[in-house]
Amino acid sequence: MVVLILVGAVVWWFALRAPPTSYVTAPVTRGDVTTTITASGTVNPVITVEVGTYVSGTIISLTCDYNTRVRKGQLCAKIDPAPYQIIVDEDDAVLATAKSQLVKDQANAVYTKLASDRAALLFKENSGSRDARDAALDAYNQAVALVRVDTSTIKQQAAALKAAQINLNYTNIVSPVDGTVVTRNVTAGQTVAASLQTPTLFLIATDLTKMQVDASVSESDIAGAVQGAGASFTVDAFPSRTFRGTVTQVRQSPISVQNVITYDVVIAVANPDLLLKPGMTATAAIVKSQSRDVLRVPSQALRFTPAGAVKLPGGQRAVWVERDRKLVQVPVTVGLDDQSNAEIRSGDLQVGDQVVTAQAADGGTPKPAAAATPSLHV
Repeated sequence: MVVLILVGAVVWWFALRAPPTSYVTAPVTRGDVTTTITASGTVNPVITVEVGTYVSGTIISLTCDYNTRVRKGQLCAKIDPAPYQIIVDEDDAVLATAKSQLVKDQANAVYTKLASDRAALLFKENSGSRDARDAALDAYNQAVALVRVDTSTIKQQAAALKAAQINLNYTNIVSPVDGTVVTRNVTAGQTVAASLQTPTLFLIATDLTKMQVDASVSESDIAGAVQGAGASFTVDAFPSRTFRGTVTQVRQSPISVQNVITYDVVIAVANPDLLLKPGMTATAAIVKSQSRDVLRVPSQALRFTPAGAVKLPGGQRAVWVERDRKLVQVPVTVGLDDQSNAEIRSGDLQVGDQVVTAQAADGGTPKPAAAATPSLHV
């Protein structure tokens, strides 16, 4: 009976004893800690040129389409030149008439000059009247003035012909740069009107191997975006691939959408494989600050405190380290914190130390946490 009572007491004691507390731990590592600004934007070519038309008319032919590689001066479309050719022909005929009139008036000037000289000679020899001499001189002066008028008329008509010829040349829509057609807004047979606003017929990107992301950064984060900072982004077409670039411009012009202010931050990126297409939506991470090759712990370790433990005074930060199956509080000085890893600038920690990040839900021995997410490295 005594043995049974003792055995029962032992079983009862083990049954009612609380299981030992276990914790989730993670190792202290060395690496980079980076704080970033998250923004969304659109992938665009660095330089795009809008090709419009100076004259109105009907498109009679198209030689450029989407994705067409074009050279500077290459014909992309042609507007019906017939109305403009008629104006050129009319102005050419008017110019020819003006030139003929000049020849006629020059001949008349020569004749009136001879008549004026004869009248002057007769008057000198008292064989003619003064009135006749003056009339002949007046006719000559008028003939000379008429020649000058004809010369000015010829210049005027030549300018009109040149303007008509320019308008005729504008019926040929040519590419102003070397590049690739990314947008075509017209079709053959369509009528374009350039009376009020120049219509855009084509949009040409000069070099698709160099792209940029126009990211919208909120006004609360814009102070951290600086020119020259590194950045990375992903697009939906390649979710597992990270593209890296550099901030080339932080534009000062605010963009207001429903009273929300954002700023355009331009991220330049190389696109040698032409994977990035104009208009893709990008989710960008712009480097705000970065510490390289530093001692770091998971950010959760700084937020963990065992039950019943007393926090350090003065807001001193600390982590709990599992040493010899005991928790030891280690005061630390924290630097950058990217919400995944925190930089440890001072403290009794070494690479490989197991810091506690949380209390395990079940009993048993402490177990290590999953590997921390690596920080962004640009």
